[in-house]
Amino acid sequence: MRTLKRLLFEVHRWLGIVLALFMFFWFVTGLVIMYTTPAAQSRSQRLAHAETLAPEAGWLSLGEAWDRSAEQRKAAVARQPKTAGNAGAKKPPAGEAGIADARLVRSGGEPLWLIEDDRGRYFALSAIDGTLHDISVEQALKIAQNWSGGDNQVMHLETVDKTIRIRNQDALSPFHHIAIDNDAGEELFISARTGEVLHASTRVDRAFYWAGNWLHLFKPLDAVGLGHIREDVQFWLGLSAAIATLTGLIIGWLRWRPGFGGKPTYSQGRTQPYREFWFKWHFWSGLIGGTVALSWAISGFIDTNPWKLFSPANPSREELVRYSGGKLPAVMRDWQPAPLESGSDIVELGWRSLGDEAVLLAYTRDGQRQPQSVTSTVPQFSRNALAAGAQRLAGDTQIEKQTLLTEYDNYYYPRHHQGLVEKPLPVLRVTLADEAGTRLYLDPQDGRLLARLDRSRQVFRWLYSGLHHWDFGWLYYRPVWDVWMLTWVAFGLVLGASALVVGWRRLRQTFRIKKSVGRKAQLAPEPAG
Repeated sequence: MRTLKRLLFEVHRWLGIVLALFMFFWFVTGLVIMYTTPAAQSRSQRLAHAETLAPEAGWLSLGEAWDRSAEQRKAAVARQPKTAGNAGAKKPPAGEAGIADARLVRSGGEPLWLIEDDRGRYFALSAIDGTLHDISVEQALKIAQNWSGGDNQVMHLETVDKTIRIRNQDALSPFHHIAIDNDAGEELFISARTGEVLHASTRVDRAFYWAGNWLHLFKPLDAVGLGHIREDVQFWLGLSAAIATLTGLIIGWLRWRPGFGGKPTYSQGRTQPYREFWFKWHFWSGLIGGTVALSWAISGFIDTNPWKLFSPANPSREELVRYSGGKLPAVMRDWQPAPLESGSDIVELGWRSLGDEAVLLAYTRDGQRQPQSVTSTVPQFSRNALAAGAQRLAGDTQIEKQTLLTEYDNYYYPRHHQGLVEKPLPVLRVTLADEAGTRLYLDPQDGRLLARLDRSRQVFRWLYSGLHHWDFGWLYYRPVWDVWMLTWVAFGLVLGASALVVGWRRLRQTFRIKKSVGRKAQLAPEPAG
């Protein structure tokens, strides 16, 4: 027991010395992230800044634009280099790709069909002549001018294939980096494939980003060309932080003597062994706040998906094609755009299909979805169409239960910066009769598969998001959430700061002792010959 106890103290001491600075900055940067507005543009933000569509007679149908651009699309795909995101992907099937998603927008004053094919590639096709558009710098400047309201000067800074400010959007690269000459110092990143604004940040937003996400997620490694080891660094530091926090908690409970039941305390009635200021603060902040600190350390480690314990967060491209049925109803190909009612602030028209059913939705600037009355379409997908899509995705597994949700549950809910546009209601929750207890969340309005969670992802939701964000039950609601998080972050900051002081003193003491021993050895008289 004495050996184990000694090992416990040594592990905590030296892991704490190594990780003290990291853990202090994790608490500081985590606090920054809590109150930072994401620079990645949400669906509702894009709609709010979009140009009024005002479709005109004579614009091409989706099928005409798709057919006319066939050779250009083929040549563009042949020129497209493999990215890190698709280098390990399966070889795409032979033959013509299908259309997975199609939206009619006005971008930089030009009407475009924005199309995603069933292999995850994006194309912007002119609704005037069907030509394939790569968004030029001049068009990107027009888009930025419209985004800013039209009263500010805009300037092109650079066009890049990758940037650490944009995650998981390789299919939309390259990106035009645009600066807006306004008081806020706003900057945009615009996709050269679709013309969509993917990132918008003010000078203050960028300061919070560098002080928050950039440090919290070890983005400096990407900046110096070591992005390929970032996940490994997060893995080992997260594991080490969890061990350091757990051993500290055990030591704290072993050394706490509250005097219950007449048990002896330390001298002068103290319930902890330390007299020195920083040591006392480290003890109490660890004993009181250590459990929450441990939850953050463990959940941060879990976020790296150690040893691939958890299934992928999103369905694969093949699964999405199987769910949709892989068909393109004739009405989607042949429908001709026409002028809308006067006074309507429609910024986008979007086609969605599921099996044999199709829906044409008009999107307003405030995010509302308005089904359009077109022959051979439905206002929203039927329960049968949604169930059939779920069954195609499930294969031989049967559907166990279907529930229409009008309120969020513990697995489908918005983050604090999201709303109904990002997480719509109602949704159909489909539970499959498989060993994994898979749940599917389907949007009846546009047919999208919003989420898929098997049992491992459900566990991940609690071990990561539950322990890291505390986004469940009454803790989810603000300002209760703010009070809860700020209280424990304050304990974490004290814990981290005191760990820095205690660790530094321990290092100085260790090296002073070694130096002193070395000097005494030099001064010691040599033994007589």
